[in-house]
Amino acid sequence: MSTITFDAVSHAFGERQVLRGIDLRLTEHRIGIVGANGSGKSTLVRMINGLVAPSSGTVSVDGLDVAKKAREVRRLVGFIFTNPDNQIVMPTVQEDIAFTLRRRGLSAEEITQRTTAALHRFGLAGHADHPAHLLSGGQKQLLALAAVLVADPKVLVADEPTTLLDARNARHIGDLLRSMSQQVIVVTHQFALLEGFDRVIVIEHGAVVADGVPEDSLDAYRALLA
Repeated sequence: MSTITFDAVSHAFGERQVLRGIDLRLTEHRIGIVGANGSGKSTLVRMINGLVAPSSGTVSVDGLDVAKKAREVRRLVGFIFTNPDNQIVMPTVQEDIAFTLRRRGLSAEEITQRTTAALHRFGLAGHADHPAHLLSGGQKQLLALAAVLVADPKVLVADEPTTLLDARNARHIGDLLRSMSQQVIVVTHQFALLEGFDRVIVIEHGAVVADGVPEDSLDAYRALLA
């Protein structure tokens, strides 16, 4: 597993303070992050691959300062957005998966082999030539996962990946996340998604207020909600 470190990290959007003095060391296989809307949890995870830079403090992945080594870090860390439409960039399913690999300078043969394997792994082989924007919501999220994981990142960060999905597709995505060899960090409001996770962190008003095994952290979060 990778080691992801937040060292005295704070962040503000204008005058609005979003994160306050975050110190974390993330080494577990599966980590969940929960908190109310506006708590800062999405800002926190977007710092892991440089989508947001901290106002103060440092974030590092395996010793690489994300702010200074963003390109190298993005080869290690894949990111899944809540809405897969935000990351589908090519016209067809197959082209969208292959696009990730073309930016890595791989041979045409290797791109074809890895793209085909990803299509089969995520149940999209029958949709290879279909327009990506015409897929169902669940299929689009599978495509987003395939397009990120085809590059074999060490870490997968998913920001509320099941929020827009129905119960069946949400369960399917959850099963996939739990089965992955990659280190997985998931922001979610859906506690069922965190079943079998190693660690859950609770963010409230930009600070860590609970951090431990899922049962204890989720109990603390429920108490906050009450």
